[in-house]
Amino acid sequence: MREALAGKRILVTGAARGLGRRIAEAAAEQGAQLVLSDILEAELEQTATALRDQGAQVQSLIMNQADPASIESGFEALAKEGALDGLVNNAAIATGVGGNTLVEYDIDLWDKVMTVNVRGLWLTTKAAVPLLAQSGNGKIVNIASDTALWGAPKLMAYVASKGAVISMTRSMARELGDQGISVNAIAPGLTHVEATEYVPQERYNYYQQGRAFKREQQPEDVDGTVLYLLSDWANFVTGQLIPVNGGFVCR
Repeated sequence: MREALAGKRILVTGAARGLGRRIAEAAAEQGAQLVLSDILEAELEQTATALRDQGAQVQSLIMNQADPASIESGFEALAKEGALDGLVNNAAIATGVGGNTLVEYDIDLWDKVMTVNVRGLWLTTKAAVPLLAQSGNGKIVNIASDTALWGAPKLMAYVASKGAVISMTRSMARELGDQGISVNAIAPGLTHVEATEYVPQERYNYYQQGRAFKREQQPEDVDGTVLYLLSDWANFVTGQLIPVNGGFVCR
């Protein structure tokens, strides 16, 4: 693809670092006008500045996905600049969420993960719908996880939250189709980014040994599928889940 997102206004949540930052960089390379949101103010500004220095059009927005008021005010600011062509729901809690069995899991951590990863994604999508409908061909890409496909142990709340994202994607697609909005999800495998640095080496080894491609997964392995789903090439694709994990889980 070359300039596949030219002129399209794309919101990427959780874009300050890691996979969100890489998706933003790749979208900028394809000509997108970016809106980047995150709760990490300093890191978000660094990412936005770096992309602007490369010639991209970037608006940055501090938004806390755990806070409905923050989401509402963020989208009020967004609406002043016009419609959205795409939304990448990447923001999620992925750090410090594993290591305990289901009988050991902390209930407060469970609630925190569900608040951000499930309720926050719903509220962000809800707020984005009017702006996506204005474009006439809006695209939503939800970032799920292949942990929900193979049942990763000692990661109960995260797995449950990403399973919910997969199910929500299908329901959202049916509800929003009449407004010309497509909704799809990808399920990356264990990807080496800041949010997964806490993951034990044993889990990295397990993934690498189980993949068809025997190497570690990087953010650059994921962004192409997101770009496709945001582009006009995917205009008749909705309600789908694409695992992007080097063949660790095949569907």
